Amino acid sequence: MPITRALLSVSDKTGLAEFAKELDAMGVQLLSTGGTSKALRDAGLPVTDVSDYTGAPELFDGRVKTLHPKVHGGLLHRRDDKEHVAQAKQHDIPPIDLVVVNLYPFEETIAKADVTLDDAIENIDIGGPSMLRSAAKNYASVTVVTDPSDYTRVIEEMKENKGDTTRGLRQELAVKVFLRTSSYDSAITNFLGQSNEMSRTNFTVSLPLEQELRYGDNPHQKCSLYGDFRSCFSQIQGKELSYTNILDIEAAADLILDFVRPTVAILKHTNPCGVGQDDEDLRIAWQKAFETDRQAPFGGVIVCNRPLTEGLARVISEIFTDVIIAPEFEAEARAILQKKKNLRLMKINDAYFTAKKAPVIRSCPGGLMVMDRDHTALGLDNLESKVVTKRPPTEEEMRAMRFGWRVVKHVKSNAIVYANSDRTLGIGAGQMSRVDSSRIAVWKAQEAGLSLKGSIVASDAMFPFADGLKAAIESGATACIQPGGSIRDEEVIAAADEAGMAMIFTGHRHFRH
Repeated sequence: MPITRALLSVSDKTGLAEFAKELDAMGVQLLSTGGTSKALRDAGLPVTDVSDYTGAPELFDGRVKTLHPKVHGGLLHRRDDKEHVAQAKQHDIPPIDLVVVNLYPFEETIAKADVTLDDAIENIDIGGPSMLRSAAKNYASVTVVTDPSDYTRVIEEMKENKGDTTRGLRQELAVKVFLRTSSYDSAITNFLGQSNEMSRTNFTVSLPLEQELRYGDNPHQKCSLYGDFRSCFSQIQGKELSYTNILDIEAAADLILDFVRPTVAILKHTNPCGVGQDDEDLRIAWQKAFETDRQAPFGGVIVCNRPLTEGLARVISEIFTDVIIAPEFEAEARAILQKKKNLRLMKINDAYFTAKKAPVIRSCPGGLMVMDRDHTALGLDNLESKVVTKRPPTEEEMRAMRFGWRVVKHVKSNAIVYANSDRTLGIGAGQMSRVDSSRIAVWKAQEAGLSLKGSIVASDAMFPFADGLKAAIESGATACIQPGGSIRDEEVIAAADEAGMAMIFTGHRHFRH
């Protein structure tokens, strides 16, 4: 049976007018509500308001628009059931064969830093999910669309099937609807649970399969990606992604967006192995990062917070790299990097800035752990008031401390970073002892031929003993930034004072496991 009547009510109006014009050209009656109805009229299309169709006005500031038997009866009655058809005729309920609904932007609303509880509640859609579920339940007869990317498929099938869609497509779209409404309800549940500690007793998540990844940690481990990763990062070229690629991309993006100045970072196994800055030329920033460790970048990840230039592309194309990430790639840079077919180029999209506010979710035996994300390098405000040594840091040391603190936040614990104001000099990551991390950082600097004389040392957590700080002093560091909080802080401060070192306690720890 051809589609004769469609109800369209959308918040995201991408492609709506074009889709509706195709429906109108095939003789489909258009029903609509509110802003969608206005958009269709502005496009020159004939449209019937749902309130005129049902004979019931919109009520309560639009909270009640489509909750009416003539709407849900038109969606839910079975076309192959004589009693259903007879009841529909008796009560003047014509069939509605196509529903196009995407929901109030609840997720986008709660992602705003200044969102209020009232704003969030007003963006909880009621009529939309109800129509979607009614239509999806009756997919045997009703086509339901919640994603604008499916408009083209629906029109193509209608043209190929005398105005109807195939049952296979309707079932596929119905599954997509239930995934969407489940995800929508999960977002509401989690937000309200966080807003009220008394109801923070459940956490739900429901995400569609996005793609099968090449493998997990190892080739013998299967891995699937769920959600909407590709809205945050667009893959421009290269091999399919693996589990470790996803982790590296997330770690690289998190790190680079902590910096405002033009910055290039190199990562390996989610750890930064070099970070550099330069206001004039990304190639110089790259060179500073690369000189920190010339071996680890092989097969690693490169990320920058500016469009990747032709000059930088020429330099980094000389080494084997797995992934390069940037907010944009100049055309000349892409032409150079395209010669390496397996090299993955990933563009950071605007959607990432919203997605990165989501909590960190980790599996554990029997369940999940849900943790607030470590967004910002904390403790960098009013640094002058946080000096704990007799000698305050110089302006240059202060700049270096700010830089080093932002880097060490992204290094696996125990983490030690030696740096100056625009580059890393030595990085020690993931050791059981903080002293060992410091020794590795010093050794790395020596291997790279970099002097630590006059550098600062940043530690992601407190120095529990003075020996770790003394090792840094012996290596040439003249200033230290660390959280503080050890029962032996006085001993550590005394060791710094004895050496004439400046030290700041940020009061904030940035462990990364």
